[in-house]
Amino acid sequence: MSTLPFPASVYSARLERAAALAADAGLDGIVVGPGPDLQYLVGVEGDTIERLTALVLGPGLAPTVVVPRMELAKVRSTAVGQLGLAVSDWVDGENAYDLVAHAMGSAARIGVSDALPALHVIPLADRLDVRVELATPVLRESRMIKDADEVAELRRAGAAIDAVHRRVPEWLRAGRSEREVAADIAEAIVAEGHRTVEFVIVGSGPNGADPHHEVSDRVIDDGDVVVVDIGGAVPSGYNSDSTRTYVVGTPADLAAERIAVLVLAQQAAVDAVRPGVTAEDVDAAARRVLADAGLGEAFLHRTGHGIGVSVHEEPYIAPGNDLVLREGMAFSIEPGIYFAGEWGARIEDIVVVTADGCERLNVAPHELRSV
Repeated sequence: MSTLPFPASVYSARLERAAALAADAGLDGIVVGPGPDLQYLVGVEGDTIERLTALVLGPGLAPTVVVPRMELAKVRSTAVGQLGLAVSDWVDGENAYDLVAHAMGSAARIGVSDALPALHVIPLADRLDVRVELATPVLRESRMIKDADEVAELRRAGAAIDAVHRRVPEWLRAGRSEREVAADIAEAIVAEGHRTVEFVIVGSGPNGADPHHEVSDRVIDDGDVVVVDIGGAVPSGYNSDSTRTYVVGTPADLAAERIAVLVLAQQAAVDAVRPGVTAEDVDAAARRVLADAGLGEAFLHRTGHGIGVSVHEEPYIAPGNDLVLREGMAFSIEPGIYFAGEWGARIEDIVVVTADGCERLNVAPHELRSV
């Protein structure tokens, strides 16, 4: 029995759309290696290895999967088998790139997925005798607009990670290390409905001033502001990602005031989301609130990133991105403020663009929470 999150018809429609978008982009074909794009298109999960696995598709081409014979059973258990896609398997000593060339036929412009490494791109280009290019615009467009089933999975992921945040006060207290708290959170991420833990950030005191701090053996102290940024993948492979900021005991007055402004900035960005505005418009909404409060220099990164089968994907909510938002786009809203050597704070929700605004998928309390 299939364990795929969506019926075969969903994957069939995705393949047809990707081929049509390739035609629109003037590409004769696309080669998709293991990674989020392959997972999205046919449900095949996993990372690139030295043996080539790839999906070949394009206008007028029969979608074909080239796969090592030792991986054949796994690949056939996905939508590849459900749809009866053509499969070209190979064993060591055979040239997998010959099989790609056969599936591709005569082609002048070939795109490759982001995740296909130079290990395979260079010999593939030599075998096809073409200059390959990134298929990013095609595959990005395919994945950026979520359908109702995808939104339901993101909703499920959001509820699961909210449940974990509600439990953080059970573990976050003075005298425990960041690593000890993170271990409890990781266990809860799985217990609350995720199949994998993708990341756990527990940044206490000065460690919170590093946006990409993960965990350390630092012992949490009374008065510490603590950033907790956590996420995982639910069984369908769709991801959660949510950040809340906590304080152990009573916060300093200045920290409390600044974090209250951050909460307003995050809300301003959420309020700005609707079809027709640009990604940079949403970023500017958060940035403006912080700048008006004299905190503009403390905001070190973009406001958000897309999410789906990848934790980070298009669209990116950042200065200079004039991408127009459309219904079905899903992304984070996560402004933060950081003070080197002192503390940091970040508030993050996932939102989905609706016909007249957005749906917020994370509803755990946003305000600074004392534990």
